[in-house]
Amino acid sequence: MAADRNFVAGPEGPAYQPAALLLAEIERLKADLAKAHRTIAELEARADVDPLLDVLNRRGFERELQRSLAYMRRYGTPAVLVFIDLDGFKGINDDNGHSAGDALLKAVARELAAHVRASDVVARLGGDEFAVLMWNVGGEAAAVKARELERLIEHVAVPHEGARLSVGASAGVVPLAPDTTPARIIDAADRAMYARKRERRTATQ
Repeated sequence: MAADRNFVAGPEGPAYQPAALLLAEIERLKADLAKAHRTIAELEARADVDPLLDVLNRRGFERELQRSLAYMRRYGTPAVLVFIDLDGFKGINDDNGHSAGDALLKAVARELAAHVRASDVVARLGGDEFAVLMWNVGGEAAAVKARELERLIEHVAVPHEGARLSVGASAGVVPLAPDTTPARIIDAADRAMYARKRERRTATQ
């Protein structure tokens, strides 16, 4: 038998196939496997992203929070969570339709992403609720940034049937504690947001 040929069983009985062809087939299978792995990784990554706004969804954000807590436990780096709720968004949907509401959500997400640092993380937690994870910032500076984000959102407007649609925003701030859980942090930030919403309502009365 020649040194560069291998014995294989074909559908019509025993056959011989050059080693070069076997190696080529192995390489093709390896390439197919690598492509499949890349596809799986891309699908898993997209599962953590809001398909409308192209920012993290709640699942992706909770995973990011989990990683952040582990990082804090190891290095002690401070971080805060800003929880943002859009004021008056339900009326936009009810009066103008979901397409108008979607356009406004996209504009808000773009504004948030454009006015935070590359190290910060923006997410849509659901409906008209957003979150921003900010690193290396103290409570006072985070509160100032939260008020800035409120003002930025209030100036966002999208055209619709001759009108310009806009909403308000209430942002609650809580520092991350490394000995807690993502669910507890989000819950605390949610309560801080509602406290801020009550504060804003009282100020306008």
